[in-house]
Amino acid sequence: MEKMVNILKPKPNPQQLLRDWQRRLRQDCRNIERQIRDIQREEKSVQKAIKEAAKRNDMGSAKALAKELVRSRKTVNRLYENKAQLNSISMHLGESVAIARTVGHLSKSAEVMKLVNNLMKAPEVAVTMQEFSKEMTKAGVMEEMMNDAVDNALDSEDIEEETEEEIEKVLTAIAGETAAQLPEAIRKERLKQTVDTVEDAEEPVDDEEELEEIRARLAKVRS
Repeated sequence: MEKMVNILKPKPNPQQLLRDWQRRLRQDCRNIERQIRDIQREEKSVQKAIKEAAKRNDMGSAKALAKELVRSRKTVNRLYENKAQLNSISMHLGESVAIARTVGHLSKSAEVMKLVNNLMKAPEVAVTMQEFSKEMTKAGVMEEMMNDAVDNALDSEDIEEETEEEIEKVLTAIAGETAAQLPEAIRKERLKQTVDTVEDAEEPVDDEEELEEIRARLAKVRS
């Protein structure tokens, strides 16, 4: 019975498909914008914590927080790239529909396929892109991807390591004046003593708990 209903059910025309796809793409863009705002709001707390750590000469905690800040900024940059690619998909789909008005059907788009495949690597929109891939393949906009190709796309996200130079740059920019006031030998020693200070002093226990709490909040908004 269900098969009969599917046969009798009229297929959506290209304009209907485009409206639905673009609506969902706009929703994904809004979700990304909200996530960016959440991360940037949390970054302000991290910057404040870095300055406070530097004031009490706790350069180990300051450096650890700077590392989290570098990671968050990379996440924000990636989110902006994802948003730009979503907008590009919407634009190329509009072009495909315009062509379909002339030829009577949707044609394959290499650009759309490339963009969708790229976005399958992005955790924030991977599930949506898998759905889009299936729907667009069925509509004739994309070629069918083999299961291995989909798996590779989902597993091949590059995780960039935060370099020492990036961390030092952020640390200097935020707590530069405070950090610069420390003698170089003391500053380097502080950077190596994050574990020892927790064991030897009473107050750093609270500092470590606060550090973990900040890390957890950042990880939550990045995910």
